[in-house]
Amino acid sequence: MAAHWISRFAELAPLSPDLAAALEGQSRILRAPAGTRVFLPGQRAEAMLLLMTGSVRVQQISDTGREIFLYRVHAGESCVLTTACMLADDDYAAEGIAETDIEAVALPRAAFEDLISRSPLFRSFVFRTYARRIADLFGLIDDIVFQRLDVRLAERLLALAASGTVAATHQALAVELGTAREVVSRTLGEFQRCGWVELSRGEIRIANRSGLESLSRSVT
Repeated sequence: MAAHWISRFAELAPLSPDLAAALEGQSRILRAPAGTRVFLPGQRAEAMLLLMTGSVRVQQISDTGREIFLYRVHAGESCVLTTACMLADDDYAAEGIAETDIEAVALPRAAFEDLISRSPLFRSFVFRTYARRIADLFGLIDDIVFQRLDVRLAERLLALAASGTVAATHQALAVELGTAREVVSRTLGEFQRCGWVELSRGEIRIANRSGLESLSRSVT
């Protein structure tokens, strides 16, 4: 699996054969089951992480213990927080949790620093990824500050309910939306009274998709 993993990352495919060989030769493959804490606050970032399969949720824990969702890393993407910590020679300020079984490439710090200095293409890949994630974070801030919670919750339920059912707790949804569990529970209760969802322990069934879709399109 370690050989030729670069083909899974389209932006790295044009690397010259010698640089591609150096990148693959100095990297190692990591595997972890769902629920693993991939990195922790205060931990030093020792390797650039490129996710091949699965997903990782990156979140921050406040001083009061409240979880704040930041972003999600999907297969074919790199963890921009890890990259930022390596560039700044800083420790993690958030944690990464494997949401599924994952397989990732770890590029050690020395190899990362060597390649970022030698290869304009690799350097461009690193900073383009960084720029996209910063834009995503600004979008998250905009959503939390300016968009109504009921609209955001409707959008999230529709995105998660591919089979008509969302297997998520109220607390998990609250973390994703940057609010309190009580607020999510109250809003879901309103959705249930409107006939849009049916609630049970750890599960939300979409009863009226068109109602949620209409709300998600409403002007905020």
